[in-house]
Amino acid sequence: MKTETQNSEKIAFVGIGRMGANMARRLKDCGYNVTAVNDVNHDQAASLAKEIGAKHCTSLAEVTASADVIFTVVTNDDAMRQIFTGEGDNLLTDASGKLFVNCATLTPSVQQKIEAAAKEAGAMAIEGSMASSISQAREGKLFLMIGGDEKAFEKARPILEQMSVNLKHVGPVGKASQVKALVNMVMNINTAALAEGLGLADALGLDLEMICEVFAQTGANSRVLETDAEDMIARDHEAWFMAEHAAKDSGIAKALADEAGLSLPLNDSTKGQYDKLVELGKGQMDKSAVSELTFRGRS
Repeated sequence: MKTETQNSEKIAFVGIGRMGANMARRLKDCGYNVTAVNDVNHDQAASLAKEIGAKHCTSLAEVTASADVIFTVVTNDDAMRQIFTGEGDNLLTDASGKLFVNCATLTPSVQQKIEAAAKEAGAMAIEGSMASSISQAREGKLFLMIGGDEKAFEKARPILEQMSVNLKHVGPVGKASQVKALVNMVMNINTAALAEGLGLADALGLDLEMICEVFAQTGANSRVLETDAEDMIARDHEAWFMAEHAAKDSGIAKALADEAGLSLPLNDSTKGQYDKLVELGKGQMDKSAVSELTFRGRS
């Protein structure tokens, strides 16, 4: 168990959707002083602040002033740029000595630019890329891939160890985003492939429970078979990982492939499927909703 001295850091969160909120709750349970939260959804931020005894900060500069370590869990590159380098109010105001742990899935170059801006402000920034679910965030069982300076990583390590069951330092800032892009690229491809397999099985009149049992014992097995098959069949697409995020992350992988001079047709096709879901207004459904495009009579 950590000592009171080790738990003396003041911690804040910017972006308290279901992942960010559960990370904050976890650290509160571990005895950390979670002092401040901020989110574009003010009601949500105020509710969590009341729950965990933190301050609901409506300004980003106030978040930085309230903590030693600031976790960010925002939605995309534009949101990240805004909270760190936006005009008028941003996290780098009087940020000297602060440590930022950036957990969103972003373009590697954006993470690198944020690290450079933090250094210029006298602060440190690392990536804390997550390959886990909402429930694992609450339980402290995240799989965390860290990109950043070794000194900054070591400073954050005691906190990160309370949040994860597997903690990997994969290299400098930008590398964790690359690894996370590969993880989500393969996951999204597997999800789209499963949706096609189940959709075709349904069209052929096959028993889908039997098909899942066969898949599980053969080369068709995958992690997404365990997590998504039942939801695809039942059309239960409550969001654990939103389809619009799958589209974004497949797009990050495509950009990395283009930079490397590689053609990745499976990723391109998968991105197209998730882009279509977004166009149909289903982007806030879970990624399992890709099956709405592959089952006869659904989309």
